Amino acid sequence: MIAEDTALKTANRFDASLTQDGRYRLLIEAVTDYAIYMLDPDGWVTSWNPGAQRFKGYTASEIIGRHFSEFYVEEDRKSGLPARALATSAREGKFESEGWRIRKDGSRFWAHVVIDPIRSPDGQLVGFAKITRDLTERRAAEQRLKQNEEQFRLLVQGVTDYALYMLDPQGRVNSWNVGAERIKQYRADEIIGQHFSKFYSESDRQKGEPQNALDTARREGRFEKEGWRVRKDGTQFWASVIIDPIRDDTGALIGFAKITRDITERRETQKALDQAREALAHSQKMDAIGQLTGGIAHDFNNLLMVILGSLELVGRRLPDDERIATLISNATQAAQRGAALTQRMLAFARRQDLDLRPVDVPDLVGGMTDLLQRSLGPSVSIETHFPPKLNFVHADANQLEMALLNLAVNARDAMPGGGSIVIAARAETVKGRSQGRLKAGRYVCLSVKDTGEGMDRVTLRRAMEPFFTTKGVGRGTGLGLSMVHGMTEQSGGRFVLKSQKGEGTTAEIWLPVAKAAKAAERERSIRDGAPHTRPLVVLAVDDDGLVLMNTTVMLQDMGHKVLEATSGSQALDILRREQAVDLVITDHAMPKMTGVQLAAAIKVERPGLPIILATGYAELPAGEDAELPKLSKPFGQQELMQAVATAMVNQAPLSKAI
Repeated sequence: MIAEDTALKTANRFDASLTQDGRYRLLIEAVTDYAIYMLDPDGWVTSWNPGAQRFKGYTASEIIGRHFSEFYVEEDRKSGLPARALATSAREGKFESEGWRIRKDGSRFWAHVVIDPIRSPDGQLVGFAKITRDLTERRAAEQRLKQNEEQFRLLVQGVTDYALYMLDPQGRVNSWNVGAERIKQYRADEIIGQHFSKFYSESDRQKGEPQNALDTARREGRFEKEGWRVRKDGTQFWASVIIDPIRDDTGALIGFAKITRDITERRETQKALDQAREALAHSQKMDAIGQLTGGIAHDFNNLLMVILGSLELVGRRLPDDERIATLISNATQAAQRGAALTQRMLAFARRQDLDLRPVDVPDLVGGMTDLLQRSLGPSVSIETHFPPKLNFVHADANQLEMALLNLAVNARDAMPGGGSIVIAARAETVKGRSQGRLKAGRYVCLSVKDTGEGMDRVTLRRAMEPFFTTKGVGRGTGLGLSMVHGMTEQSGGRFVLKSQKGEGTTAEIWLPVAKAAKAAERERSIRDGAPHTRPLVVLAVDDDGLVLMNTTVMLQDMGHKVLEATSGSQALDILRREQAVDLVITDHAMPKMTGVQLAAAIKVERPGLPIILATGYAELPAGEDAELPKLSKPFGQQELMQAVATAMVNQAPLSKAI
């Protein structure tokens, strides 16, 4: 019986739930994510669902009959927001807003609120339906997102060394940071909406570079390149550019992120560094070749000296036979050509003996114009351009003439169909240490410019290397430019070649301005009169046996008595034994004790004894050799005779000075 009554009651409740009101009640009671409750026309709570209890904290018995304004924060109640919400709902048919609300425990939550008016069939307001949702977590997420976006915006705007901006899929600018404005000079209102190809040069636009950049980024996921870009004022800068595609969650392209950096200064610095490294490597290479060349030339000089001296002595002793004289003459000319070759090698190695004096460049060029014209032929015209006043240069006039002749002949060979050569000079001032390693000071730049074929980069880079030539076998030694280079470097100057294929060549000789010459210079006895003829006791010193023998024979042929020494220490021993020695002739480049060191030792033990320094080198210790007569190798008997005469004429003044 009891079971039947229970089943009947359950059936009745089920039937009730099937009515319209019952179904609504079941629906509202089942909702837990929304607070759904009723208010009377004045705002008093009349119903309360489980969702309202879950996130507001009140049970139905605690809240029904209380005013809904209790859910509002204090400042909203004071401002009358609850009453306005009801009035708005009644007047407009709906009130919707978001704001802070209060739970039972006093904590806050961010609520989304909808209030709808409830009216009777005749339109009478009977209350309100209020739906509230807790959006605290969503709002916190939105706030975090907004904060991140703001931080990112501040980050992007704060970057001044990079241009950071966005492009739409077609390449139009739609954002612009401070760095972009600084680098490219456009304000945001001037550039947003413009196509980014505006930053490219006209030639790059014609080649389609902007579109190619976007296509590459779209296809490969990134575009990166360096190149010239254009600022608002039309100036160009060297830019490092990165373009990344931006895609949405579905993979659809929505734009591009573009980063540009001005690296012009870095590029120039790197370029200067590369040039410095190249110059250093070239300098080291040339120095190494110079050391090797100078050593070979020194040894070759000694051999040539023996050959020339021996030929000269043999020629005097042979019978008067024309055929033999011709052979001797041919051998002598060949040896002299070899001597000229070694002088060029020593010039390149900066080891030749230069007679550095003040030289008037316009006067020197004017004096050799006829020689130049005869050497170049009628198909080449020569022009000279000199300023009205030009300082004298510190140079060896003979070597400078040879250098000019070399450059002029090279220019002629570069103009097989004829052309013109312009020889000019200008004053230059170098401040600080220049890239060409010139010291600070005043210089004269003597230039030879032709209208010939010019040189490509590879040829220009190698042009001053010894034995390098483009003239073909038998037409040149390849030492002409090397000689000019060595002569200018040894004179304290610089040799510069400028050339482009098809545009001719300009060779520049930079020489230091000469200091004021002394009012009167002491004339050398070599130019004054006949060589000294009194028989002398001469001590000849040389570590090369062949050279020593040749020097001895020439001196003996001149009527002098000769004592021989193969080292500095041996020479000193002889001088201590032989007090009758009138003159010492010594080689400079000897092991253990050089000729200069020997001369210094002799001045201590035998003050006033004349000394001649025989050498093919110019690199002697500064000041040490200034008062020593020098005899350049290879020398013949006539040069030896004049050197002896000079040394003996200068004997008395030297003794007084010591």
